[in-house]
Amino acid sequence: MLRVCQKNLRGSRSNILSPGRKRDFSPVPWSQYFESMEDVEVENETGKDTFRVYKSGSEGPVLLLLHGGGHSALSWAVFTAAIISRVQCRIVALDLRGHGETKVKNSEDLSAETMAKDVGNVVEAMYGDLPPPIMLIGHSMGGAIAVHTASSNLVPSLLGLCMIDVVEGTAMDALNSMQNFLRGRPKTFKSLENAVEWSVKSGQIRNLESARVSMVGQVKQCEGITSPEGSKSIVEGIIEEEEEDEEGSESVNKRKKEDDMETKKDHPYTWRIELAKTEKYWDGWFRGLSNLFLSCPIPKLLLLAGVDRLDKDLTIGQMQGKFQMQVLPQCGHAVHEDAPDKVAEAVATFLIRHRFAEPIGGFQCVFPGC
Repeated sequence: MLRVCQKNLRGSRSNILSPGRKRDFSPVPWSQYFESMEDVEVENETGKDTFRVYKSGSEGPVLLLLHGGGHSALSWAVFTAAIISRVQCRIVALDLRGHGETKVKNSEDLSAETMAKDVGNVVEAMYGDLPPPIMLIGHSMGGAIAVHTASSNLVPSLLGLCMIDVVEGTAMDALNSMQNFLRGRPKTFKSLENAVEWSVKSGQIRNLESARVSMVGQVKQCEGITSPEGSKSIVEGIIEEEEEDEEGSESVNKRKKEDDMETKKDHPYTWRIELAKTEKYWDGWFRGLSNLFLSCPIPKLLLLAGVDRLDKDLTIGQMQGKFQMQVLPQCGHAVHEDAPDKVAEAVATFLIRHRFAEPIGGFQCVFPGC
């Protein structure tokens, strides 16, 4: 989930340009970072659901990547290129239900239980009864779903677990201000370039390279742009349809419809998912997360943007050596996007230390064990 972070905006090396040089906010296709894309069909009681995955690599363990709320699998694009060059591994980046290009019968059910089952079902659909060794890596909401998946034993070949910048105490505290944060975001964008520019300048994604591929998965074209009679909102809840007053004033409604259409034409892109409407699931994602994480009987890694993120349970667990921790300063909440090389080095070091994967090109473990 997106989180309000009170930090100074510092650009990554991708954002630092020579004076007078204009930054390029044009979108970049997924194919520049992933080797292939696949839609995985999952059978359920109501029919078939289709989950979009992006893949790279052909040897080693599978790193199953779960994005944060509102994001998509494309948020892992630059990280994927970085980790593939360091260790032998396979990448599977998944669009969770309600996000990206995944299509499910009930996209509004974003409960931790349902999404964890989705992960297990996708693994089964892809690999059958004999899945390869898998490490779950999740950011924010995706980190919570990774923990729920692991604790429910939904991936039988699970060898490791990594959470990125999600801690129960901090997440629960942030929920009170989340609706205000979401209301403060733009509702629509004039173009994909405009969306990329906003994401970087607002600090949501501090790495321009990542934003250019990632934001494509966060926004979509508004519905009904070409429909002259389209009286529905751009996206439900963004511009609400105005009901007739008691006098049945048709002229007011007509003007409203015309204004809606003009807004759609001028700002044809909006968010793929309306996060404000997922509030009823937020508590279930994060409550009890620290103890669930600590109780998973596999090697665990926690990557944080700041040491202040730790809550009491994780502080005690870290002192007892129940998991490895790495703090990556000068990052925003989207750690794996802001500093993909550093996250790749931390994950690669973890994999090599536990002999889960072999290094590539003389890669040396650079982080001490925490």
